Amino acid sequence: MKQTAVDYLIQELFTKHDENFDFNPVFEKAKKIEKEQIGKAFLNGRIKEIGQGVLFDLQPLTQTFNDYYNETFKSE
Repeated sequence: MKQTAVDYLIQELFTKHDENFDFNPVFEKAKKIEKEQIGKAFLNGRIKEIGQGVLFDLQPLTQTFNDYYNETFKSE
């Protein structure tokens, strides 16, 4: 079963009670899950726009998503 990033994070936070536990890998995996979910939604929207003839973009969709993601969610 697929999990949202939030579901994954909550599960990990509430099942790991060791005070020395390193949460960095947990946070990184949650970020990866979230980016994948955002990417799927973004790409589905772009494909729908192309199918409707609204969008005529020759740039590859993955590059377009990476640009969108970095501009929207990455801090400098």
